[in-house]
Amino acid sequence: MSWFSNKSAFPWIQLSTENTLDEIIELSFQKPVILFKHSTRCSISSMALSRFEREWDSSLHVELFYLDLIAFRELSNEIARVLNVEHQSPQVLLLKNGEVIYIASHNGISAQEIKSAL
Repeated sequence: MSWFSNKSAFPWIQLSTENTLDEIIELSFQKPVILFKHSTRCSISSMALSRFEREWDSSLHVELFYLDLIAFRELSNEIARVLNVEHQSPQVLLLKNGEVIYIASHNGISAQEIKSAL
């Protein structure tokens, strides 16, 4: 089952353009932003995404963005360059005030740790 099937049940906003990336960075000055970089061809990425969605506390005031790495690989490279992070997949970044304050990948992705970082 594709993770896109959960899109309506989980409040993801698709990240698909560099302009959107700029807007997300600006938004992070108003509220925390999560970027979840997901490979739709990777079972580890699917497991990490599913676990994140199950564990996430929807009462938190955080904007949730996802990036389909297969469809938007160049944008993933741009995220790595602009935010000065090494590309990994899957990967979650937490931005606040224009800065990455939490980063995790693969099985290290934890909704609880992100909540603690807020």
